Order: sequence, then structure tokens, then C-alpha cells
Amino acid sequence: MSQDAKRMKKKKIIAAVVIACVAALLIVGIVLTDPLYTSSEDISDVMQDAVLHEENAISLFGLEVNPSLISAVTVTLVLLIFAAIVRIFFIPRFKTVPGKFQLFIETIVGMFSGLAKKNSPHYNDFLGAYIFAAGVYIFVGTVFELVGIPVQAVSGNSLSLPAPLADINAAIALGFLSYFVIMAGGIAHNGLRGFGRTIKDFSLPISMSFRLFGALLSGLLVTELVYYYLALSFVLPVIVGVLFTLMHALIQSYVLVMLTSLFYGEVTEPPVAHEKKHKPALKHKPARNNKTAVQEV
Repeated sequence: MSQDAKRMKKKKIIAAVVIACVAALLIVGIVLTDPLYTSSEDISDVMQDAVLHEENAISLFGLEVNPSLISAVTVTLVLLIFAAIVRIFFIPRFKTVPGKFQLFIETIVGMFSGLAKKNSPHYNDFLGAYIFAAGVYIFVGTVFELVGIPVQAVSGNSLSLPAPLADINAAIALGFLSYFVIMAGGIAHNGLRGFGRTIKDFSLPISMSFRLFGALLSGLLVTELVYYYLALSFVLPVIVGVLFTLMHALIQSYVLVMLTSLFYGEVTEPPVAHEKKHKPALKHKPARNNKTAVQEV
């Protein structure tokens, strides 16, 4: 038996042992703790509060606010500080032969820039910057809930900060912001024609907003449902939470970026100049002077 075959066999045995241990721990946890668990809150109330946060509001300077607002401010500050550090300390040291970090930054920026140039070939400078900011914000904001920063609500309950877009107000704000960026691009480059192209898709901001909110809400509700039933709350929430979060982060970032860039390219496309067909000029016979006419007579 070759060395590669032995390594593969060893890896398969290790994977099987790990899976068996996890399954055994899951069964033991369910059997030992399930009879002790009593829920003091109805599942409908749990899921409703996960969406509206009516009971688990957080005090911010004396005001009761949605926990997602704290998450949004935190994510925004983290991204701004990270961008400032990269711009001040790293970009001036970039080399012709890139290192790992430089290659990572150039790859991400190049991906969004190429997407903007592909979908809006005529005007794409501002579009590239916007879809980069929006895509990174959605991805980082969605993954942020995996950090699990604990906070205390006004009611005294302890909870972890959710994703910023788990609040429907944040999703609507981002959807309408993307729509206004599209409209501004159309007006700036095509005037009233661009405004007319944008306004015909008046349902676009609503669809983008609820697409964002619905995708994140589905993952949130599934996770809450898994945690509510103790029999499912061993190991499984980790798998479900991580997979749903990463999947939604990637998909929603891609969807919003693609929709924004496609519609921006459509409304900023310059009008096609139609060539006017000129009728061939009639050939006129040269006028005869009076002397020639007298001679013919």
C-alpha cells in the first residue's frame, strides 16, 4: 500500500472517530438535560422579539434603541478605523511584488472595480467605490453576529448583539440608499432621461430592502427555533448558525452589488446616436444663358 493510500485511510478513520464522538455527546446531552428543561416563554414570543426587539431594547444615552442600531454603529466604526489604518500605514508601503496582505486588498478592490466596469462600462468610478463599501458592510455586518458581544437589555435580560440588517429599518435604509445612488447617477449623466429610466423601476428599493431583511431574518428565526428546543441545542446551533450566517453574508452581498451595478449601468448608458439618412441631392442641369437660347432658336 502506497504512502498516499495510508494517509487517506488514516484521515478517514480520524474523521469517523470525531463524528462518532460528537454524535455520542449530542445524544448524552439530550438524554440528561431534556427532562429538566421547562420553557417560560412561548416560541411565538421568542421569534417576535427576535424580529422587533420590543422587550430587549438597549439604553443608549437614556434612549431605548434597537440592539441592531448598536451593531450598526459598532460595525461602521470598525470598518472606518480599519480603512484609516490601511490607508495610513499599509498603502504607502505597497510594493511592486505584493505580499499576502497587499494581494488580498488588491484582489478585493479589483473584484469590485471589475464588476463596476463590466456592468457600467461608461461611468463606473463612483459605482466601484459604492458597491465596494456596500458589499463589505453587508458581509462584515452579517458575520458580526457570530462574535456574540453580550449586552444587557433594559428589561434586565442578557443578549448578544444581532446583525445590523436584522433590523428592518436598516435594510430599508440601505435599499433606498442604493436606489438613490442609481438615480443620482442617471440624472448626473443623462439628465431627465436618466431620471425617467430610474423612476420606472420604483419598486426596486422595496425589493432590495426586503430581500436583505428576509434573508437575514430567515437565518435568525431558524437559529432561534433551534435554541428554543433544548433537544436541538447541542452542537447543532453552531453548525446551523455559522452556515446560515456565512451563506447569507456572501449571497446578500453579491445580490445587492449586482443589482446596484446593473441598474446603474442601465440608467447611465448614453443614448444611442442614430445617423440621419440624407436624401441624395437632385442633379440640376446647368442653366442656359440667354445667348445660347437665342442661338438654338
